[in-house]
Amino acid sequence: MVRLPLSPAELERGARLGALLRRARGERSMLDIALDAGVSPETLRKIESGRVATPAFSTIAAIAAVLGLSLDAVWAEINQPDHDATPARRAGDRLAS
Repeated sequence: MVRLPLSPAELERGARLGALLRRARGERSMLDIALDAGVSPETLRKIESGRVATPAFSTIAAIAAVLGLSLDAVWAEINQPDHDATPARRAGDRLAS
């Protein structure tokens, strides 16, 4: 199977997703979050760093559930270039505190 290169928009969305997950994780261990979500720590690291810009839906759903993020909030966050004022950002900031 040949995978097409990701578009700049997909790469940007992946970077926003990674940033959201890092903020929501806060001081919590990447290992703990990954294991609680049923994914490998390497997978979570790659998503948070933007190296995996289009992870599987089930992976994001599991991670979001562990972090207390709704999928609606995740979707709203990653689809807005100016994410500083979104509700998901504020929720992620609250979770990180």
